[in-house]
Amino acid sequence: MTDTTPIRPGSRARRVVLTLTVAAHAAVFAALPMPVDAQAPPAGEIAEPTVVYLVRHAERAEDGTDDPPISEAGQARARLVARLLADAEVERIHSTRYRRTRSTAAPLAEALGLEVAHYDTEDLNRFAARLRAQGGRHLVVGHSNTTPELVTALGGDPGASMHEAEYDRLYILTLTPDTTSTVLLRFGAAPPH
Repeated sequence: MTDTTPIRPGSRARRVVLTLTVAAHAAVFAALPMPVDAQAPPAGEIAEPTVVYLVRHAERAEDGTDDPPISEAGQARARLVARLLADAEVERIHSTRYRRTRSTAAPLAEALGLEVAHYDTEDLNRFAARLRAQGGRHLVVGHSNTTPELVTALGGDPGASMHEAEYDRLYILTLTPDTTSTVLLRFGAAPPH
């Protein structure tokens, strides 16, 4: 049975629906190849841009340890990441070694049959260079400090600093040899103000 209750303008439900709709459209747009004249293809070949999707780990369940799992809300957000990127042709998934990042990456990795590769947050410039060299489409799950830093290392614009209670950013970086474009989307529940 379908719920046909109208969504009031300005309501939280409407904002969530609009946010998800914009996120879905932007993900589709980012997945499209760039026009040929905007790329720098080598000797007659058309080079595909590298696309990197970056998110912070989902909400954690504080358990008094240095490596807590994600909460129930975090599990829902991790599943939402998987739904948003299901058709984005992600080829590689990267996470830090923490439970919260691995758990955030797990639903998409499982859906796509991909292994989650771990990366070192101590040398984000080297990791950024590796992403550029590999090409393709990547999901990178990080932390409130490392995710904006990696956006910068890839040549993107991270925007304002990320608040500790902020879990709803999805960066989409499209990398060509000459440029990096940054799209910042919001998805799922917004952080408390």
